[in-house]
Amino acid sequence: MLANAQKTALCKRHLAFLKTLPGRLPGKEALIASFALLMVGCASMAPPNVAVPLPVSAAYPVTPEHPAGAPEANAAALSWQAFLTDAQLRALVQLALDNNRDLRVAVARVEQSRARYGIQRADLFPSVGLNADGSNERVPHDLSLTGQPEINHQYQAGVGFNTWELDFWGRIRSLRDAALDNYLASDAGRRAVELSVISEVADAYLQLRELDERLALAHRTVETREASLAIFTRRVAVGSTSQLDLTQVQSLLQQAHTLVAQLEQSRAVQVHALEMLVGKPVDLRPEASRSDTSILAEMAPGLPSDLLINRPDIVQAEYLLKASNANIGAARAAFFPRIVLTGSAGTASAELDNLFAAGSGAWNFAPSISLPIFDAGRNRSNLALAQAQREETVAQYEQSIQAAFRDVADALTDRHWLNEQVLTLQTTQSVQLERARLAKLRYDSGAAAFLEVLDAERDLLDVEQQLVQRRRELLSSQVALYNALGGGQAAIALSAASPKPERNAQ
Repeated sequence: MLANAQKTALCKRHLAFLKTLPGRLPGKEALIASFALLMVGCASMAPPNVAVPLPVSAAYPVTPEHPAGAPEANAAALSWQAFLTDAQLRALVQLALDNNRDLRVAVARVEQSRARYGIQRADLFPSVGLNADGSNERVPHDLSLTGQPEINHQYQAGVGFNTWELDFWGRIRSLRDAALDNYLASDAGRRAVELSVISEVADAYLQLRELDERLALAHRTVETREASLAIFTRRVAVGSTSQLDLTQVQSLLQQAHTLVAQLEQSRAVQVHALEMLVGKPVDLRPEASRSDTSILAEMAPGLPSDLLINRPDIVQAEYLLKASNANIGAARAAFFPRIVLTGSAGTASAELDNLFAAGSGAWNFAPSISLPIFDAGRNRSNLALAQAQREETVAQYEQSIQAAFRDVADALTDRHWLNEQVLTLQTTQSVQLERARLAKLRYDSGAAAFLEVLDAERDLLDVEQQLVQRRRELLSSQVALYNALGGGQAAIALSAASPKPERNAQ
């Protein structure tokens, strides 16, 4: 559909041209030409595209990290290469964008929508073809006008077009606009899948590195407790400690071994999940822990209104809403007459040698007009269906906005409270380290039983594991926020879809 300003300018040009027609054509022909020109240029049965009010608050929940009045940051301008600062993670994401099957499916759907748009757009133009044919027939004497048997020959060649509809009421243009909007919606859907793949790979990578760090802690615990077991074994041998203390040390060691086995199992499963996302086997060996700030870049949420242009799923819903408006225009135009032209021009002759001789020219022109009078309510039902579908797409568009707002609000809430948990666990870890040290001193001096040391070391291991988990969840909340804000959409090149066609192309 043409924008309102474009429609106004086009109609003004048509009206200016109409003023010149009386001097060029007779009155009746000028009137017909004026009517046709005006209808082709200005007629549109589609309802206008009206902006839907935001069904959410004007701002996200305020958190200490982003108080009211804080400077805004546009997450859409932050490419995924800039957001993911870890080199190995960037390499995995690139592999996923090249090999992920979900993304391939989305790209194929874009190409299908593009082809449908091309098919629908072609209906605006006449289908011109070259044809040549010949026929030979024998007429018996009792059917011949001369009473004698006859052999007739006919040959013809020409160029013509079949059933070209003059789009006076904008029906074909509305269908073309609907196909274009569906194509653009499918491309926005592809970008949504692309962003989802980036986020899923990043989160899966963070979970894998969490397991690596927890495994490193578990292995160090095993080494420490194996050394303790050797010490207590010697003490029992010389009679300086009881067998009960030895069995407690053995229990601690077996618990650490069990934890290692569980984490190794979880890591193997996580590698399989990451390879599924990437689309091919990858070498992901355990790595030492690294600073959390070396993995992801920081960003701020901005305003909810930014989601309308940055979230691919909202952009997709908006294009589907425009397509539903165009379908209403096509359904309305079906109530009006349809004018179809058929014609051809060429040569015809009874002899093949004379097919292109002088005077063998032939042509035909067959316009037709049809007006629906009684269709048992078919057109009215089609219009009602298109209007009901538009109401559905409006609700889905609003639902997409609400879901996006909640995604961002949840990610901000998670980031705030997970940061509080990380700070608390860091303090708790320091306290547990001191408790384990003091318990060991009390046991060595004979002031406490070994059970006190056992509890302190067990609690320390639990806190260390929890701290690693919360740090990873904090990073995952940052990835979720990037995804929820439609991050990188202003910086991502359209890698799968071709340049967008002009909406008002004829």
